[in-house]
Amino acid sequence: MRFLKSAHLAPTLVVTAVGFLLSISFFNTFQALVVAAAVFCGQITIGWSNDLIDVESDRAQQRITKPLVNGAVSEGELKRAITFALPLCILLSILGPLGLWGGLTHLLGVGCGIAYNFYFKSRITSPLPYAIAFAALVSSIFIGAERTPPWWVVISGALLGVAAHFANVLKDMEQDNEIGILGLPQRLGSLKSIRVAGSALVAVAILLSLYIRPFRIPLIAAAMIACAVLFASPKKAGFGAILALALLDVWAFVASQ
Repeated sequence: MRFLKSAHLAPTLVVTAVGFLLSISFFNTFQALVVAAAVFCGQITIGWSNDLIDVESDRAQQRITKPLVNGAVSEGELKRAITFALPLCILLSILGPLGLWGGLTHLLGVGCGIAYNFYFKSRITSPLPYAIAFAALVSSIFIGAERTPPWWVVISGALLGVAAHFANVLKDMEQDNEIGILGLPQRLGSLKSIRVAGSALVAVAILLSLYIRPFRIPLIAAAMIACAVLFASPKKAGFGAILALALLDVWAFVASQ
């Protein structure tokens, strides 16, 4: 469990669930579980690398809830865990149901997550890896099933990634500014970041409602609720609301097939 806490467990499980739900509409249950395992290994690698990179700043800010800071996990243990999880992610992606091209597309998303941790986090282009990673995840499953990813699914994934990025940064924005992490959300400030995330959610709802007609009203209603939560409690519940909306969007797509 101490390793899972360093992997940012909640978003890891949600993204894994998204991968599984989308896969189950194209593959059998076992194959969908293999895809989910590849996604899970990729997400924990991203989470662990993030904690390793941020360990000094986390210690300086006394973020004792983080396992690397409170001593529950050592840096050496986390590095060894990554050397196991990342190769497994690569093998499951390429040799599993996603195949070569679907697997490479999924790995593009994992690479974007790691690149964000190392480089993009402090750049004005910080939303870019989130957008590519979310779009790559959904695209990889279509490609693995030998289907062309619908453009509106790819764009919806990218927009959800952007919304997740802006919402995720809100809770730590003050601390980020103090230590010089200046991605686009930090440069815009809290209020504008909330507006960007909310606008992205509305855009996703409109786009999906045009193509998933049986669930048009629930999708729009859910997006409005997520926006309300984002504006009412941006630091505590905004990111969770967006993750929940992502699950609902994928479920609606699968149910409409």
